[in-house]
Amino acid sequence: MTQLHPLIQRLTAEYGLPLLDPGNLNTFCDAPGDAVLFCGGDPVQHPECLDVAVVLPELLRAFPGRFRAAVVSTALESEIQARYGFNRKPTLVFLRGGAYIGALSGIQDWAVYLDRIQELLAAPPSRPPSIGIAVNALGPAVCH
Repeated sequence: MTQLHPLIQRLTAEYGLPLLDPGNLNTFCDAPGDAVLFCGGDPVQHPECLDVAVVLPELLRAFPGRFRAAVVSTALESEIQARYGFNRKPTLVFLRGGAYIGALSGIQDWAVYLDRIQELLAAPPSRPPSIGIAVNALGPAVCH
């Protein structure tokens, strides 16, 4: 298992956020109510993840009892990224009873977090976006 950066480990140790792995992912996601998945990525490649790791407990305090949060393990990040269609890390993925609501990528201004999360908590579930794949035709653009 990959060693977590101390700021991310703090989310699990000090704030009690579960670290999601294949054994507890579905149980956490499918539970009733609103949930947030923190997909931080590698702090060396995505240094903003450490900023979001510091902000996440503050967001939980700003919206007391409105949503629960968890840290996605490194082993699951690619699966979560494909499932919920985001292409930037760090990302906070919002779910309701396992259904996709939306996502916030990167570090944001505090006011943006507050406004956007309020919108997400009021939004109905929707289909997650898909990650675009470029398609190039090798032959003429003719259909027979």
